[in-house]
Amino acid sequence: MTISLYKSSVPIFVQFLTSLSGVLDKAAAFAEAKKVDPSVLLNTRLAPDMFPLVRQVRAATDHAMNACGRLAGVELPKFENDETTIPQLKERIGKAIDFIKGLKPAQIDGTEDKEIKIVFPSGTREFTGQSLLLGNSLPNFYFHCTTAYDILRHCGVELGKRDFMGTPVSL
Repeated sequence: MTISLYKSSVPIFVQFLTSLSGVLDKAAAFAEAKKVDPSVLLNTRLAPDMFPLVRQVRAATDHAMNACGRLAGVELPKFENDETTIPQLKERIGKAIDFIKGLKPAQIDGTEDKEIKIVFPSGTREFTGQSLLLGNSLPNFYFHCTTAYDILRHCGVELGKRDFMGTPVSL
């Protein structure tokens, strides 16, 4: 049985980005209730050499949009990466979801063997569509979503597995 790259990407990214937005709602409510400056949460990191929460959210949106956009062969959205508030991060997530939802199955399905070259600071890497999604983009996406969740949980925001998982999306 063949698995659809569209169904392996778009609904997953939408589900977890939506839940990440909900986690940020809980962070905002926590900050207000505890009289904590939200920027403290946004700049918290789990270890000195890890990205803070704001960068984790940016990275999650980037991995989702880059994977889907590269598979579909469309121009990737550009962000300024200057978000400093929870509402700005939620707006970024919303734009990422809108971009991903705007892609059609026919643009992504059938790209399993598509050659995709990405220039990283360390050099150029070559992927097939399938290896990009399954071996790079999804693992990185989950890492950054998980780390964002973990930062907020570490700060005392009451979150559980349901907050992380969200509601499965069918598109």
